[in-house]
Amino acid sequence: MITAMSPTPKRKPTTPPATTGAAPAQPFLRFYHSDALREKTLDLLDHIEGADDAREHGNALADLVVELMNSGMDYFFMQPLKESKAGFIVQQSANLGLAGAQQVMGSVIRKIIQRMDAAQLVSVSGSIRRLMV
Repeated sequence: MITAMSPTPKRKPTTPPATTGAAPAQPFLRFYHSDALREKTLDLLDHIEGADDAREHGNALADLVVELMNSGMDYFFMQPLKESKAGFIVQQSANLGLAGAQQVMGSVIRKIIQRMDAAQLVSVSGSIRRLMV
């Protein structure tokens, strides 16, 4: 017996917009973050890209990259873990492990970005902007 099934919803295309000289579009993942973080990100990117010397924004960019990383890790790992109704101990263990990893990664990210020259900072800024479509 054949039963009627509800139609599968159509998906929007998931290819990022093409950029000049960019490689062909490939599959990608993205995460949703707060409006406040988006506004903060776009504001800083504008400052970096418009600055006479982007190095004056190196510390702020490093902090922003760490904040985006933390937001993404929460979106891709902690939220699904909570939604799975994993036990309290499992969630606390994950929180503790993730916090340690974020501290280590944050330290490395800050050191690398703070050593970049102006052109490299503008390049990182452009990469972040392309991800925010």
